[in-house]
Amino acid sequence: MNGQPEWLETRRGSAPLLVSLPHTGTEFPEGMLADFVSPWLARKDCDWWIEKLYDFAAGLDATIIRTGLSRSVIDVNRDPSGISLYPGQATTELCPTTTFDGEDLYLPGKAPDEAEITRRRALYFEPYHGAIRAEIARLRAEHPRIVLYDCHSIRSVIPRLFEGELPNFNIGTNSGAACDPRLAADIEKLCDASGMTRVTNGRFKGGYITRGHGKPDEGVHAVQMELACRGYMHEKPGPVSPADWPAPYDPAFATPIRATLQSVLNTCLDFAKFA
Repeated sequence: MNGQPEWLETRRGSAPLLVSLPHTGTEFPEGMLADFVSPWLARKDCDWWIEKLYDFAAGLDATIIRTGLSRSVIDVNRDPSGISLYPGQATTELCPTTTFDGEDLYLPGKAPDEAEITRRRALYFEPYHGAIRAEIARLRAEHPRIVLYDCHSIRSVIPRLFEGELPNFNIGTNSGAACDPRLAADIEKLCDASGMTRVTNGRFKGGYITRGHGKPDEGVHAVQMELACRGYMHEKPGPVSPADWPAPYDPAFATPIRATLQSVLNTCLDFAKFA
C-alpha cells in the first residue's frame, strides 16, 4: 500500500477477518546482518512457511498484514515496554539477543543498546501495530464485530521454553480476555476433530498482538494460533542445524492441517458475521 515501508505488506479485504503474520519474515535492514553470529542463527526462529500454509486467506477476502523483516530485528509480538509476557519463564526480548535455544545471536559488542532498541521500535514496531490499528478501524466501520487471527509456528521440542513436546494446535486468547469464549470453543472443536493434539491458553496464551488488540467489548475478537511445526512440515525431532533446518515446505504433507485451518478461518468469519 502507498505510504507504507517496503517491508510492511498489507492486503486489504472487505471480510470481517484480519490475519496477522508477524514472524514469517527473513529480511534485514542493509548492513545489520553483519552484526549477527551467522545468517542461519539470525533466521533460525522464523515461523517457517506459515505464509504459504495460510495463503488461502486471500481467497476469503481477509485483510492480511505481514512484516518481511526477521523477528531478530524486532519482535512485533512482544510488549514494547520490555515487560515479559510470560513472567518466570524463558522467552526472548523485543530485540532478541538469543535464539529460543539460548544461543547468542550477536557478535561480541554488537547487540543493540537501548538507543538502538528505541530506534528499531519507532522504525519497525510502531508501523506494524499502526497498520493493525488502521485496519481494525476500517473493518469495524463496516462490521459490528471482526476477528483478528494471529498466525504462528514453533519447533515442537524446545526444552528451554517448554517441557516435552508441544501440542499441534496451541490456541491463545489471553486466558479468555481477548475473544468471546464461544469463538474459542468453536475453534477448539475443529482442532480436536482433526485428531491432532490441542491446548488452549497453555504455554502460549497469546502475545502482544492478541493481548493489545483483542477487545471483545469493542467488537474485536483476537486469537493466536501457535502451530507445532511437525503438523505441517517434515520437522526433525530435537536440535536442528543448518543442514536440516528449515525443512522444505511440502504442500502434500501440509494438506491435513491446512484443511483444519481453512475450517478455523471460515468459523472465524461465521462468528464475526452471525454471532
